[in-house]
Amino acid sequence: MKTGALFVGAALALLATPPAPTTVLFIGNSFTFGAGSPVQKWRPEIVTDLNHEAIGGVPALFKAFTTEAGLDYDVSLETHPGIGLDWHLQNRHDALVSRPWDIVIMHGQSTLDFDAPGNPAKLVATTKLMADLLTSVNPKVEIHLTATWPRADQTYPETGHWHGQPIGAMARDVRAGYDKAKTTSPAIKSVIPVGDAWVRAFDTGVADPNPYDGITPGQIDLWTQDHYHASAAGYYLEALMAFGDVTGRDPRSLGDGECSAFELGMSVAEVKALEQVAFDQLSATKKLQPGSNRSAQKAPARCSL
Repeated sequence: MKTGALFVGAALALLATPPAPTTVLFIGNSFTFGAGSPVQKWRPEIVTDLNHEAIGGVPALFKAFTTEAGLDYDVSLETHPGIGLDWHLQNRHDALVSRPWDIVIMHGQSTLDFDAPGNPAKLVATTKLMADLLTSVNPKVEIHLTATWPRADQTYPETGHWHGQPIGAMARDVRAGYDKAKTTSPAIKSVIPVGDAWVRAFDTGVADPNPYDGITPGQIDLWTQDHYHASAAGYYLEALMAFGDVTGRDPRSLGDGECSAFELGMSVAEVKALEQVAFDQLSATKKLQPGSNRSAQKAPARCSL
């Protein structure tokens, strides 16, 4: 009887143990850590910066969204400015294999290759190497590639590689490179079409496509002052896309009064428009779980996450 009671007690204890949170690692550069905007140092305490640089960035926004959605995600980041996946493989091996990550969200250099802009060969090769490394630690890891946004500084000035082409041209080429990279490993579950979402924002009048001739009233500038990195709104759209793609949740379900946007100084109208852009772009490529579109509400002075 005593043995049976102990067995029952142990079984009940196991049932009462909450499931472990889903571990998520972001691997990237300044496009992940939010350079040029308040996003870089926003809420670093809610994520784990493996480089101990007190960065919040897009990973902190993603974490905030998942918390608001009632999901238990343990989010970490491994970032360094101005590099591609090859640098992480060469310099951050121990950090990359420090845990058997459940989900990894990653991207390479913004022009695909510093030495050969627009050429996806290095991205394709290093994506495979990174996927092989990550799956060696956890064969069930789910990897998502972030196809980054078009750069105004690479499009409008004569020195830009995409000079003379529409702003969507760079986004198209970058997305094509990531689509090729996706084929290198079955662990890669998706390409998050952030660049496509930016182009959709331009095409629908939500954002201004050319910051060099001034910003049209009522439109959002998705770039920061260098017309290269993103503004807070640009990184916010990136985070919305990651949230919707990885979780399958409707970004609009976060609501017009979403708390991180409030803290970053974004208006209800901007949040609503960006959530709609993210929803529309994700809906064009994958099925999203239906979610209630919460009405606009006054967010608290500081959100409890």
